[in-house]
Amino acid sequence: MEQIQAEDLMSMQTFCLPLNTPLVSVAQTMAEKKFSCMVIGEKNIPTGIVTERDLARALLKTQHQTDLLQQPVSRFMSSPVIRLNRYDSLYDAVVVLQTQKVRHLPVVDDQDQLVGMVTQSDLSNAHFKVIEMQPQIVEQNIAAKTELLLKANKELQALTLEDHLMQIGNRRAMEADLQHTHSASVRYQRNYSIALFDIDFFKRYNDYYGHAQGDRALRIVADYLKKTIRSSDRLYRYGGEELLLLFPETDCEGARLATQRLLGGLAALEEPHEKSPIGLLTASAGIGCFTATEPKDSWKDVVEVADKALYQAKSAGRNQVKA
Repeated sequence: MEQIQAEDLMSMQTFCLPLNTPLVSVAQTMAEKKFSCMVIGEKNIPTGIVTERDLARALLKTQHQTDLLQQPVSRFMSSPVIRLNRYDSLYDAVVVLQTQKVRHLPVVDDQDQLVGMVTQSDLSNAHFKVIEMQPQIVEQNIAAKTELLLKANKELQALTLEDHLMQIGNRRAMEADLQHTHSASVRYQRNYSIALFDIDFFKRYNDYYGHAQGDRALRIVADYLKKTIRSSDRLYRYGGEELLLLFPETDCEGARLATQRLLGGLAALEEPHEKSPIGLLTASAGIGCFTATEPKDSWKDVVEVADKALYQAKSAGRNQVKA
């Protein structure tokens, strides 16, 4: 699915209304064009978006404040707008829709100019194109059929966002989410932080209890974190017994305090670990941060900072967080 790009999926039936457009004009345009959303901005550069849901909430208020209909749409739009670059892949679009919990993604070019719109329906259609390939494959000769079938199955698997063991986001989904989060944070001058977790003495745990129990320990940690973090935070398997937690719009101190609470809560589960000096299943963590005052070139730089901080936490005795 990497070959399918946003520009291959997007509808070009869209345009950008100015920020000072009256709300009633936006509603009229959406009704006339049969649009489910409207992009708002200046000089064709998206600043916000108004969906049918936003419009319904705004129009409910007009029952008591009829003058709202003439107010500029900038008062009612969702902003900043989450968007795709035209060269982003189908996989990137799936990750953004699921992690950001949105249904419409404006598509921009390298100059941030609006060029189209991708919706959940567009992604579903693209997904099923792969499935529709299969009857055609059957009509091919055996050699070609086998090759194409393997390719089709591989492309379907490429849409997988979840680690099957821990049932959290996988490494590939993590990289797509971090790339999008970093780009948006640079554009809008917003903070974000990450915590890199490592289960303490996990090799000893595996050697003593066996790999089946080791897998169970991984699921215990992942399940605990999933149930405890905020709905806006995103958890991924970074690799092996390491997990990465993304804190959108969170500064370093906020991420450190939240991670400290998570580590304390994990230890409070009192899951036995006979080969740990602590006697319990615990984890260490390192924090990496992106701030507008000290920007970093790439999300990989943020992860590198977290990795070094994690090393410090382990060197200092484990079951703690360093930033």
